[in-house]
Amino acid sequence: MKLLRYSDNDKIENGIFENNVIKKIKGDFFSEFQVTETEIDPSSIKLLPPTMPTKIVAVGLNYRDHAKELKMEIPNNPIIFIKPASTVIGPEDPIIYPDTSNQVDYEAELGIVIGKRAKNVEKDEAKEYILGYTVFNDVTARDLQKKDTQWTRSKSYDTFAPMGPMIETSINPFDLPISLKLNGITKQNSSTKNMIFDCYELLEFISEIMPLEPGDIIATGTPPGVGPMNRGDTVEAKIEGIGVLKNYVI
Repeated sequence: MKLLRYSDNDKIENGIFENNVIKKIKGDFFSEFQVTETEIDPSSIKLLPPTMPTKIVAVGLNYRDHAKELKMEIPNNPIIFIKPASTVIGPEDPIIYPDTSNQVDYEAELGIVIGKRAKNVEKDEAKEYILGYTVFNDVTARDLQKKDTQWTRSKSYDTFAPMGPMIETSINPFDLPISLKLNGITKQNSSTKNMIFDCYELLEFISEIMPLEPGDIIATGTPPGVGPMNRGDTVEAKIEGIGVLKNYVI
């Protein structure tokens, strides 16, 4: 099932996408909801971020082929950091290039959407805490990341967390083709099977440190091919079975 949030005449609604139409739902994704008979033409609405998380827990260096590309050792534990909720934007929204950076990079990632409060979850039971998966772009001011001793500034500018277009609830996260195009040219092309720590292992590791609330996101790391974007560029992150997340750099 594909879940989405959208704006219809400035009113925020929840829906599901099937047979090329949106069906409005009553309720929200994190409790019982009812699918109505009201059908919406996707071309008549604006898609919103599919969730509004309280926090985004992101993972660095989590693809074997990316570690090989960087000539870095495989980490023993996940490398995690936080992106604030204020970074979130949705499909077709602009990524704002900050004046204080000279290199802003794309990073296509699989996003885990938490379905219910998760604390001290074992990996064997992780699946029941996951609502589904979405496409995520961990936009990064790379020059500032290299300059600072930690990553908060480089990862936290407004608009630095595009996500969408939808949440797919019925998908196997362990072997999904993941790619990214910049101005129509493929820059990243890999599979989630190359993750060092899989989705369930990440949920176990992170939930031991902090509780994850419904709607929170785990951004699971990016494959090789990361590179800079410029003002005027179009960036499209794609994960098979979920969709394409398109944004514009301004």
